[in-house]
Amino acid sequence: MKRRIASWENGHSQPDEFYGALLEDALGIPPAELGLRQPDSNAPAEPRYPDSSEAALTAVTELWRADLADAPPSGQVSDRAWADASLRWLVTPEQQNAPATGDRGGVRVGMADVAVVKATADTFAALDDRFGGGHARRAVIQYLSHDVAPLLHGTYTESVGRALFATVAEALRFAGWMSYDAGHHALAQHYYLPALRLAQDANDRRLAGSVLSAMSHQATFVGRFNDAATLARAARMGISGVATPTLTAQFWAMEARALARTSDHRGAQQALSESERSLDRRNHADEPEWITYFDDAELSAEAAHCFRDINSAQRSVEHAGNAMSGSHVRSDFFATMVLADAHLRAGDVEEACRVALDALDLGGQLRSARAISYLAEFRTALAAVRTNAHVRDLHEQAAEHRLWTAAESTPDV
Repeated sequence: MKRRIASWENGHSQPDEFYGALLEDALGIPPAELGLRQPDSNAPAEPRYPDSSEAALTAVTELWRADLADAPPSGQVSDRAWADASLRWLVTPEQQNAPATGDRGGVRVGMADVAVVKATADTFAALDDRFGGGHARRAVIQYLSHDVAPLLHGTYTESVGRALFATVAEALRFAGWMSYDAGHHALAQHYYLPALRLAQDANDRRLAGSVLSAMSHQATFVGRFNDAATLARAARMGISGVATPTLTAQFWAMEARALARTSDHRGAQQALSESERSLDRRNHADEPEWITYFDDAELSAEAAHCFRDINSAQRSVEHAGNAMSGSHVRSDFFATMVLADAHLRAGDVEEACRVALDALDLGGQLRSARAISYLAEFRTALAAVRTNAHVRDLHEQAAEHRLWTAAESTPDV
């Protein structure tokens, strides 16, 4: 008990409901004045795959309100939610999808409205790509809550409804991705789950698979490598009947990233080979617009990550050198940092430091927790050669970079 009280006094924890109630009774002071957190009845519950499109709509509108009120879900991601979502999506026959129709007496929605949502989301996506998820994330949620929610709760035909659901599912996937990039991992999962449900009810298997792939990417980042591999496989299996080469390649790449982090050298390289073969067969005319970003440069970036993680530094250097697209700032920053890390692992400290400075110049405007994490991991690796003159010069030259100083106090993931 003494240890628990000391923890409360030092601000490391708060009394649970039982002890909190005793303190309130004994002192006669309201919880807020005691500095105790109170249960928030509006806070999103444990993440779960919505049972229906109606449940998904309710979940996202409540989530948007909570997010804008600075009361979003926090804590850890839920492995169970990932597993449940992927399994339920895989085993649900397409003919059982709820019809995407609405007749709630609200605004009448047409295809022109859907087109506006799509164009607006694309604009935000360009900002995210250039400046990171922390830049305009709140503006995205404000737009979804204020402008898109009335459409979802309006009146529309089945064809318009399916188009609307697919467009909003894509926007939710994007909101999840921005939240993930900004370091809000539990919140990102809360966005991904209704995105998957709405993609299912829009009868868009390809988009649903892409949502699972985004979940896989996040799972690898937060260290749930087995879950990440399973999510990537579920994405690939679930769209087998409508798969395109680029989508298949991206799903294989996500599996490779996860396997590389488990030190499964053979599995990771086999998955990468499958990804390369799939991408070689791509037909741009048959690919969804939102997956066309995944090209040879993106695959090289994924391969660079994989070979870095299986300690094949020279091969990582080779692939990272081919990973610069010149048009995707954040992706190019990550690829440049992987190149710097690979040079460091190969023993070329001077080149590692030079490339890291290039990355800092490239990512100077990024507001991305992931970017900071990459730098934190690199700084940790530099500690082993901290007396090297090139490392000392790097610390001196990088001192004015915001991301570099932010990484100083951030543990690598």
